[in-house]
Amino acid sequence: MGNYAIEAEHISKIYRLYDKPSDRLKEALGFSGKKRSREHRALNDVSFKVAKGETVGIIGTNGAGKSTILKIITGVLSPTEGNVVIDGRISALLELGAGFNMEYSGIENVYLNGTMIGFSKEEIDARLQDILDFADIGDFAGQPVKTYSSGMFVRLAFAVAINIDPEILIVDEALSVGDVFFQAKCFHKFEEFKKAGKTILFVSHDLGSIAKYCDRVILLNNGAVVSEGSPKEIIDMYKKLLVGQLEDVSEEAGEERKDKPSGDIPEGALWKDSMLVNSEVTEYGGGEATIIDYGIFDRKGLLTNTIEKGSDFTIKMRVRFNAEVSEPIFAYTFKDIKGMEITGTNTMYEKAFVDRRHPGDENVVSFTQRMTLQGGEYLLSFGCTGYRDGEFTVYHRLYDVCDVSVVSTRQTVGYFDMFSKVEIE
Repeated sequence: MGNYAIEAEHISKIYRLYDKPSDRLKEALGFSGKKRSREHRALNDVSFKVAKGETVGIIGTNGAGKSTILKIITGVLSPTEGNVVIDGRISALLELGAGFNMEYSGIENVYLNGTMIGFSKEEIDARLQDILDFADIGDFAGQPVKTYSSGMFVRLAFAVAINIDPEILIVDEALSVGDVFFQAKCFHKFEEFKKAGKTILFVSHDLGSIAKYCDRVILLNNGAVVSEGSPKEIIDMYKKLLVGQLEDVSEEAGEERKDKPSGDIPEGALWKDSMLVNSEVTEYGGGEATIIDYGIFDRKGLLTNTIEKGSDFTIKMRVRFNAEVSEPIFAYTFKDIKGMEITGTNTMYEKAFVDRRHPGDENVVSFTQRMTLQGGEYLLSFGCTGYRDGEFTVYHRLYDVCDVSVVSTRQTVGYFDMFSKVEIE
C-alpha cells in the first residue's frame, strides 16, 4: 500500500427500496417472479486515496453519501461494489456512544469500547486516566451510564474515541459536542493529532473547520465524486453547487465538469430562486412597496448564502412601488440564530437619499461591505420604510428571509473581528 493510509476503489453502495415490507418477502421467495424493489445508489463508483499524515475533508449536501463512505471505510457497512484498503489502526468519531452498554459504569464502558476497537486491557489501563481527565465527569465515571445527562454521555464517548492514539482518525460532524469549553478541548486535541502526523478523514458542514484543518477536500454529490482539490477551490465549487450553479459539461465518464460563469442567472429569473431561502418568512407592511427580489453576492459576483470572513460582498434588493412614496428608506439587518440583531444599515444612515417614487417604479439597491462577522450562521432581513405625514411607516418588511453562513479560518472574541495586526517587540 506504500504511502497511503486509505484507498477507496470504485465503491458503490446500493440499497433496495420497497413500498411495503411484504414486497421484500415476496421478492425474496420469488413469488410471481416480479421485481418489487427499486434501487437507490447511495454511492456510485467512488474512488480516492488518503496519504499517510494527510488531513482530507469530505463535503457535500445532505444525502450526498458522506456518512455512507465513512461507515464503509470503518467497516460498519459493506460496499455493494468495490473495496477499501486500510493501512493503520482506525478510531472513528461517527455515532458517539453507539457501543455503550447503558447498564455498565463509565469505566466499564471505556474497557468495552477499547476492546471493540482492538486494544488490550493493558493498553486501555495505560490510557484510562487520560480518558477520564478528558471527559471530566468526576465521580460519575463509576456510575451506570444510564444515569448520565446527555452532555456527560457525549463527553465520555468522545474522550474514549479520541484518546486511544490511533494512526487514522475518522471524524463525522463530531467536533461540536458539549459546551464551548469542551469543544475547545476537542479542537485542541484534533490539532494535536494533525501536528503528530496522524491521518485524518474529516466530514463536516462547518466550512470554516474544513478550510482551516484540511490539506485537501473531496466534494460529493448524489453519491459521486464531483471534484477534489485545495480547500478554497472545493469550497467555492460547493457554494455553486448549493445554489444550482454547478453543472456537468457531459455525463460521460472522464469528461471534465464546468462551472457556470459567476452570477450567471437565466434571463427573467429571480436572484432569490438561486438561493436557500426561508419557506416560513415573516412579512408585513402597508403595501405601498413590495420587495420582489433579493440576493447575496460574494466577491466574485456569485450568488451564494456562504461568505468568507474578511472578504467583500454585496447585498441586493429589488423593490417595486405600488403607490406614490416620498423618500423611501431601504434597509437590511443581520440577526444571530437566537434572534438578536447584530448589525445592519439603511440608505438614510448611509446618506444615500432616494427621490419620490411613483406607482410602477422599481429600484435595485446594493449594499457592498466587508464581512467582519465571526464564522457562524446568521439570518438576514430586508425592509422598505419611510415617513408619511411625519409618521414612520413600514411599506414592506421581510424578516429572517435567508440564512447567511460565514466561513472563517480565524476566530476572535464576540460577534465581530477587528482584524487586529499584532506586533511584539
